[in-house]
Amino acid sequence: MKTVNVSLVGVGGQGIILTADLLAKAAALAGYDVKKSEIHGMAQRGGSVTSQVRFGESVASPIIQEGTADILVSFDKLEAVRNAGILAADGTALVNDLFLVPVTVSSGQQPMIEDLDGRVRQAFGRLVLVDAMKVASEEVGNARTMNMVIAGSLSTLCPFDEDVWLTAMEELLSGPKAKLLEVNRKAFGLGRAAAGREA
Repeated sequence: MKTVNVSLVGVGGQGIILTADLLAKAAALAGYDVKKSEIHGMAQRGGSVTSQVRFGESVASPIIQEGTADILVSFDKLEAVRNAGILAADGTALVNDLFLVPVTVSSGQQPMIEDLDGRVRQAFGRLVLVDAMKVASEEVGNARTMNMVIAGSLSTLCPFDEDVWLTAMEELLSGPKAKLLEVNRKAFGLGRAAAGREA
């Protein structure tokens, strides 16, 4: 099979790295060769974070070249627009229906972006828009599970079964983190369902 390229983008504190770890572990459990890379930037101050996961029969490099990502997963609409160029022409964008006002805008250094929703829809031919924060807050009852809602939606775009993802989650959330497993499993399942809804 051809190598599948998944680029995950957002800002610090959104759980991007854990989501990428879950994808990488699930792919490995499914029998694929996996490579992963991360760029943290100013992550702890709300700066951009990028994590790239590549899986296939044999993967040489962890780096996804511009215009070659099969899936762009964005935890924020602005980051989706900023990173649109990495997606292949026939790729799919999975975008969290969330806008976090950048510090440069709130401090008055830059103007507010106009018609962000329109720009998102214009940027991507294949778009899956999921309101992961709403699902996490209202359906799961825990806003901190937003990343697992997104992971659930992502799982519907990947060529391995839900059981593989859940096994990977159990391995990642072991030991002291095991108490978080049940709520994250719930968020993941609701994310799978949310991916099929019209945004």
